[in-house]
Amino acid sequence: MSVSEAATASVGTNADRSSWKPRHNPWLVAVVVTLAAFMEVLDTTIVNVALPHIAGSLGSSYDDATWTLTSYLVANGIVLTISGWLSRLFGRKRYFLMCIAMFTLSSFLCGLATSLPMLVVFRLMQGFFGGGLQPSQQAIILDIFPPEKRGAAFGLTAIATVVGPVLGPLLGGWLTDTYTWRWIFFVNVPFGILTVIAVFILLEDPPWEKARRERVDVIGISLISIGLGCLEIMADRGEDDDWFGSSFIVTMGILGLVGTVGAIIWLLKAKDPLLRLSVLKDRNFAIATFMMGVVGMLLYASAVIVPQFAQQVQGYTATISGRLMAPGGAAVMCLIPIVGMIMKRVQMRYIIAVGFVFMSLSLLLAANLYSDIDFWHLALIRVRQTAPLAFLFVPISTLAYSTLPNELNGDASALFSMVRNYFGSLAISLSTAALTEMRQMQQNDVSSHVVSSRPEVRSYIAQVQSAAEANGLAPLKAHAYAIAHMYQDFLNQVAMLAYNQLFTVLGLLALFVVPLCFMMSPIKGDGQAKGGGH
Repeated sequence: MSVSEAATASVGTNADRSSWKPRHNPWLVAVVVTLAAFMEVLDTTIVNVALPHIAGSLGSSYDDATWTLTSYLVANGIVLTISGWLSRLFGRKRYFLMCIAMFTLSSFLCGLATSLPMLVVFRLMQGFFGGGLQPSQQAIILDIFPPEKRGAAFGLTAIATVVGPVLGPLLGGWLTDTYTWRWIFFVNVPFGILTVIAVFILLEDPPWEKARRERVDVIGISLISIGLGCLEIMADRGEDDDWFGSSFIVTMGILGLVGTVGAIIWLLKAKDPLLRLSVLKDRNFAIATFMMGVVGMLLYASAVIVPQFAQQVQGYTATISGRLMAPGGAAVMCLIPIVGMIMKRVQMRYIIAVGFVFMSLSLLLAANLYSDIDFWHLALIRVRQTAPLAFLFVPISTLAYSTLPNELNGDASALFSMVRNYFGSLAISLSTAALTEMRQMQQNDVSSHVVSSRPEVRSYIAQVQSAAEANGLAPLKAHAYAIAHMYQDFLNQVAMLAYNQLFTVLGLLALFVVPLCFMMSPIKGDGQAKGGGH
């Protein structure tokens, strides 16, 4: 069904929509469904800082423990794509309740896991059921709020989507250091139970979202699962397995490419596909979806890079590195209401352009890390990187649905959330791999200058050795200490150069998106437009 056909078919739906009102306060419903989505978003990053503890507790290597991340991201990415179809099949409220209940149960089982394979299976379950929460939450907000109020409602969504990945390492580090890694899963249980009860009482399906018979698109589901799953595994495991030097990675790459291309062709040709790609014929939605994918990449990549730098280079604990993220989350929460007011007076495409420019500048300015940078300077870097998200998430989300017919909201929410989260999960894997590659390149370059024949090197060793001897070390041991000290400084310098290089790449990526902003419709947050968006 094309966008124009969907618009015609949804005339009755629009009539139902104008007469239908939710029985309970829309803002109360929005808070409840956002709490469920917040739990799921939090779990995409809360495990990161606990991986060494998980590996040690379950008797596995750190490399094997990363499958707890990969399994979650693979299942999550697949379900995000088909969540619109599942929502139509079961009915939105029933599907949403099913996702919350099973996500909560899966979290409890993850906390009880006694072996790594058991934990990976439960993480697959957690990702599978958690994947339906974000698109369903977004579709519910689209249903219960009229277009002129969606900007403010998406501000609430932004808090879950943007602040969740920021607070994940903070909460995960504190729970792991204070109690045990199992509590990063157990913490979901009480909130999950309360959310199930609240959603059951408050949420209702509008007339156009009741459960209805749907053909099971076995081919579409299979192709999407193979394509997205294999590409995620390739991105996540590529660096560890020597990329295309590994037959496993080559196989994953081929299957991922064939599955993804096959899924696109099938969804375009199928009579009743599980995901209607016709939503991409709407220019605003297509551009906004791509932009949100880039936002997902910048958000998740930077959320991993900063704590990783703090732990690996600065030697911070998981808890302290998590605290670095908190001021950034607070900045976003303070700015979102201000951006909401600006949206009523300024075209959203201009706000988005400013947001990407600010994001680019913040990332490029961050590409000047140095060895003795203190906690508060690192926290300020993170605030500068996070604050522009307030200018991006709400305007992009609002503009994406501004010219779409209501008939396509379910498919649009599934695709929109999938692109953001899937691009974000790929960014986590690829940024980690890129750091390793960049560090190797910088090490090869810098090592060519660190030779014993250079006066600077001899002077450095002599100074450190003299200081060590002054502190009581014998000359031979003092010399060995000086060599080891220089090597550690060398590794830190290489690491900083790699981090700076990666921040530069991310900054240029943000800048690349700016021209696309002016291809979108000149719409304000109050729904006023000058021209169409199809």
